[in-house]
This record gives sequence, structure tokens and C-alpha cells, in this order.
Amino acid sequence: MKRAIKEHGTRAIDRRSRLGKALTQWQSELIADLGGIEQVSTQQKALVDLCVRTKLLLDSLDAWLLAQGSLVNARKKSVYPALLSRTQLSDSLARYLGALGLQRRAKPGRSLGDLLSKGSVGE
Repeated sequence: MKRAIKEHGTRAIDRRSRLGKALTQWQSELIADLGGIEQVSTQQKALVDLCVRTKLLLDSLDAWLLAQGSLVNARKKSVYPALLSRTQLSDSLARYLGALGLQRRAKPGRSLGDLLSKGSVGE
């Protein structure tokens, strides 16, 4: 999966699958929180794509780690290296989200001129 995502980006995920639908919904919610697709810059779109990919990898790693009997390798008496990778991924996701901004932005309203020109006052 990692290789497919690296080569094809999030296009490698079947958007008809439950995972694909969940990621698409999360991406849509993230864009809506930024004020809608019309308000999102190209740079923000790139960060949103990075967020979606990182979330996919993080969720996959979380599922694997939680399926393990223990997070400690008893033979080596240390935590699994995947736990460090998980921490790095979560830090990356937090940085990307911080760069996008943590405040929800409202979609801009229509101006009075737009309303009057379209005759949609009272609609």
C-alpha cells in the first residue's frame, strides 16, 4: 500500500471501499473547515493531500499496533520500532494541520450587490 501511495498518491485508494469513502469524507470535512474548495489555495490543497496520506498511514499503523499482543518486544526488551514511526507520523500530521490553521473558517457570504443583481433577496 505504501508503494502504491508513493507512486500514485491517494489515487491508489479505491474510493468505493469503506476506507476510501472514510478518507474522502475526512478530506471533504477538512476542506469545508478551511472555508470550502473555493477558498483553499493550491498550497493548502497540497497540505490537505499530505494530511490525507499521513492519516491513512497513521490509521493503518495504529490498527497494526493495536492488533499486537504487546507493544514491547519481550526478547529484545524494547518497544517495537513501529511505535517510533507512529509517533513521527502523528507529529507530521499535527504539523500539517497546524500549517493549515486550527480555526474553522466560514464560507464567505454573498454580497448585497450579488443578491440584488440576481434578484434573490428574500429567497
